Amino acid sequence: MSDMPKPAGPYSPIVQAGEWLVTAGQLGVTPDGEMAEGIEAQTAQCMANIRTLLESKGAGMGKIVKTTVFLADIADWPKMNGPYEEALQGNKPARSAFQVAALPRNALVEIEAWAHLGAD
Repeated sequence: MSDMPKPAGPYSPIVQAGEWLVTAGQLGVTPDGEMAEGIEAQTAQCMANIRTLLESKGAGMGKIVKTTVFLADIADWPKMNGPYEEALQGNKPARSAFQVAALPRNALVEIEAWAHLGAD
């Protein structure tokens, strides 16, 4: 997790509960603390941040079983979908997507994930 900015606030970026890993919502913030430009780049960075968190616990993107996507504008859903799908490399977790009134740092997208470490 050394590639990711330190969280500001009273939360953990990833928590293990038994065979489950749960990530906090990830923004499209690069390792140097800058917000990526545009919905596609922010989505790709959200997913890269999730990958980094999972790998810090010995897991990968194939273990994700559920995601929640928060969008500043639901019309961005098709543009978000491409980098999201690419990052999952064939894995197809259950997903919910919502438009929200506002996201931290004026982000366009925030994504959280649940991964299961047990046998497939």
